[in-house]
Amino acid sequence: MSTNINFEVLVRSIGDGVVISDAKGVIIYWNPAAERIFGFTESEALGKTLDLIIPERLRARHNEGYDHSMETGTTRYGDKLLTVPALHKSGSPLSIAFTVSMIFDEHSKASAVAAIIRDDTARFTEERALHKRIMELESAIK
Repeated sequence: MSTNINFEVLVRSIGDGVVISDAKGVIIYWNPAAERIFGFTESEALGKTLDLIIPERLRARHNEGYDHSMETGTTRYGDKLLTVPALHKSGSPLSIAFTVSMIFDEHSKASAVAAIIRDDTARFTEERALHKRIMELESAIK
């Protein structure tokens, strides 16, 4: 079976954000869905570090994990959906869900990470409101 899929067209048209960062965490690819999710245009994001979208309180931990992944060529999040806080250009908080894929060079050394990202803010906010309501109802029963 032969397919003539233009992957650049696919990645630019899908609803999930696709962000690729190099070994130092510098953004080298940013699709239109990433623009929609985070509010930064492609030209604003390219060449910046991932700190652009990571809340300050989480940056050190993120960078430690990122560096470890680059050194070892492994990640715990390749097949697990990770949900974390993120930042929109406006400064407002987001909740994002994503998976990552390590990218290797011709010498099998980790050279980049590709993240497939979905804005999970609405679901997270709704879940938190439901949890709060359950706690209120349980308190009222006691």
